[in-house]
Amino acid sequence: QVQLVESGGGLVQAGVSLRLSCALSGRTFSSYFMGWFRQAPGKEREFVAAIRWSGGSTNYADSVKGRFTISRDNAKNTVYLQMNSLKPEDTAVYYCAARHVITTRYDYWGQGTQVTVSS
Repeated sequence: QVQLVESGGGLVQAGVSLRLSCALSGRTFSSYFMGWFRQAPGKEREFVAAIRWSGGSTNYADSVKGRFTISRDNAKNTVYLQMNSLKPEDTAVYYCAARHVITTRYDYWGQGTQVTVSS
């Protein structure tokens, strides 16, 4: 059974950093893209960042480019989202997700972790 479990969210002040983690289990993800998405209250879920497990290529939403960094640890089977210079508009529930490289749909999702940034 595939499981994605996020952790690391919390309540922080603007300008500080947080690192989210997504622990993966249930299969190998070498042929997958791992993504981070977020959903703010009253808004649609939006893409934040993605990394190809094999090779490590990344891409980011313009809103987080230069502030957030996605990475993965093969040995720990974990994906990270390092978030620096947090802004109140980064407040959202953050979700980890996985999709096979030959598809465009993310099939596996975590339960989400809340990030709240106060001004």
